[in-house]
Amino acid sequence: MSSLNEFTRKKSASLWPLALLRIYTGVFFVYYGIGKIRGGNFANGLEGFVNGRLEDSYGFVRPFLESVVLPNKALFAFLVSWGELLIGLALIVGLATRYASIAGAVMVAAFWFTKGQGFLDAQNHDAIWFVIFVVLATAHAGRVYGLDQKLADRFRFLG
Repeated sequence: MSSLNEFTRKKSASLWPLALLRIYTGVFFVYYGIGKIRGGNFANGLEGFVNGRLEDSYGFVRPFLESVVLPNKALFAFLVSWGELLIGLALIVGLATRYASIAGAVMVAAFWFTKGQGFLDAQNHDAIWFVIFVVLATAHAGRVYGLDQKLADRFRFLG
């Protein structure tokens, strides 16, 4: 075994908490994505959520919610539910982890801005998820017990 491969193996062994965080986050998003898909009427739920939060949402996002999201509630319900499912699956197997984490950060930021909560609000779970996604994106989380490591070994140009 080359010294580089041994170094990579030792480094991955010490980063198992990162893999655990990635997989837990993935399971969470798969669970809620499947729930929205199987529920069948998520478009109405999304509409109720957005309408209920319009007064509290950040000012810059409100026109987008009123003129784009609400008139296209079925499309956005599809994007949210399948987005959660696909982000979660990618995180569980560690495939395209950086891209999935960036997509997850954008998604929870949209929820956060819609809710209009401050970063330190006690009920702002979106801020926690946002930070988790940023950590997963910046720490090469898919390179720790994930398919991203296998792909990086095979295709060196992926970095």
